[in-house]
Amino acid sequence: MQTVPGPDHPRYQALLQLLRAADVLWSASRLLFERWDLGPSQFNILNLLHLNSEGMSQSDLSRQLVMHRSNVTGLVDRLEKRGLVRRTEVSGDRRLYNVALTTRGRTIIEEILPLYYEGALRVWKDVPEKRIQALLTDLQTVAQQADIIAREMSRRA
Repeated sequence: MQTVPGPDHPRYQALLQLLRAADVLWSASRLLFERWDLGPSQFNILNLLHLNSEGMSQSDLSRQLVMHRSNVTGLVDRLEKRGLVRRTEVSGDRRLYNVALTTRGRTIIEEILPLYYEGALRVWKDVPEKRIQALLTDLQTVAQQADIIAREMSRRA
């Protein structure tokens, strides 16, 4: 029989610290993006579209952001109303839309990205590059394991 770790177990403590770090980073990013009246999720959409200049479907955006499609729809609606993105119908399927940056959206994301990248450098400044590479691998493993657990839980429900 396997014993269940208690609150002092290093794996539990690591999970708590990861969640705390994510929460602090999310809050800090909200402060960074508020100058442009954006939230972190809206920034993430603009950033993905910047990386995919031909645009993306809302389904692809939701998969990349690990977010429910209905949430992406609401975010895209708000960005479209502000003139930062545009939707165009995909020929042959009226249910699908391609979402792309407008000139205004591209201008804003290109204004934000240098500050965002600088912030990323500052956040990691005291962590050696070798540790960052190891951490990337570890975080990918944690995310894969969490995904497996979520799918198991979903099947049971």
